[in-house]
Amino acid sequence: MLTLYGIKNCDTVKKARKWLDQSNTTYQFHDFRTDGLTLAQLTDFAARTDWNTLLNRNSTSWRQLSSDQQSDLTQEKALLLMLNTPTLIKRPILDTGDKLIVGFTAERYQTEL
Repeated sequence: MLTLYGIKNCDTVKKARKWLDQSNTTYQFHDFRTDGLTLAQLTDFAARTDWNTLLNRNSTSWRQLSSDQQSDLTQEKALLLMLNTPTLIKRPILDTGDKLIVGFTAERYQTEL
């Protein structure tokens, strides 16, 4: 079964959920805020895709970080930042079981699924 990770009030997550619903695709939704997020989950994501892909440097949350927090990023530091501030994670993340699809475009979902 597919699992869609994100935050329910995120506009891009809403678009992905609408697309999945309209295409009659069965999936589970995991909200980072209500269902939680663990370092093990983030580590798994980073093992399956580049951690740089997971980190949303265009987010308001990123801009609110101090320059010390933004500088000298390593995977470990980035994952801890994302764990403490889940809005730093690029959304949505669709776990197909075989791969992760980070972000949403209808074209990509159509091609990948």
